[in-house]
Amino acid sequence: MTLEEMREKKREYGLTNEQISDYTGVPLATVQKIFAGVTESPRYTTMQALETVFRSVEREGEERSPRPDRVAESLAYMADDSKAQGEYTLADYYALPDDRRVELIDGVIYDMSSPESIHQILITSIWKDLFNYISDGKGNCLPMIAPLDVQLDRDDRTMVQPDVLVVCDRSKVVRRCVYGAPDFVVEILSPSTWEKDMYVKLGKYESAGVREYWIVDPKKKRVLVYDFEHTDFPVLYTFTDQIPVGIFDGECRVDFASIYEYVRFLYEREDSEREDDEREKREDED
Repeated sequence: MTLEEMREKKREYGLTNEQISDYTGVPLATVQKIFAGVTESPRYTTMQALETVFRSVEREGEERSPRPDRVAESLAYMADDSKAQGEYTLADYYALPDDRRVELIDGVIYDMSSPESIHQILITSIWKDLFNYISDGKGNCLPMIAPLDVQLDRDDRTMVQPDVLVVCDRSKVVRRCVYGAPDFVVEILSPSTWEKDMYVKLGKYESAGVREYWIVDPKKKRVLVYDFEHTDFPVLYTFTDQIPVGIFDGECRVDFASIYEYVRFLYEREDSEREDDEREKREDED
């Protein structure tokens, strides 16, 4: 997508510079200079990041009028225009194209954007620590990762795909999905899932009987741990901690300090690009 095409899409969908910056992680000052024409030849990585927001809005626009005020959210993918949000069922969920990843929560269908590289690295790293502990102890629990359907409430109105999950009751694991609540769930936050993971899924997981829920925030490098069995309040950890897994009485720990060392290069690259953008801004102002 060319820069001029992006400018046209920005006007067409009524997107603000702030929304584009929040969604892509590109500094606001950089976004402002690009769309004002001050920066005529943005870096390739910056252009790729900007293109993601316009591609996402284009996909949403194919099915409904775009919602600029909620570009950063996974909005509903309309499987059947005759139905309102809250009325969709598993029949609608299964009727969607196979290449479209969505979640169904209380009759609302949420579109899921493609995860970023750091998202996938975090998922596999967390899973590895869980798998090593469980396999060493020859336990019955099963650690799994997305994409995997979880029929959380065992009804026809909810089907989710947690990033990481552990199921200790093997009778819940059937060929097509996990039928019932996992014991342990991890969700990795992204701009497109932040509100859903922090609020919608938090309530759903607790009410369904999930024993422990972790919310990993890569941007702020922190982890919120909800131990629903023992307390109503979350515990906040950072990417310097070895975090105990409550369902295993703390004997299993996920080593976020080691995980962070593994992905540090991504953060350092982003910091370097941000410093370059700020330096360019100061030079332009001078």
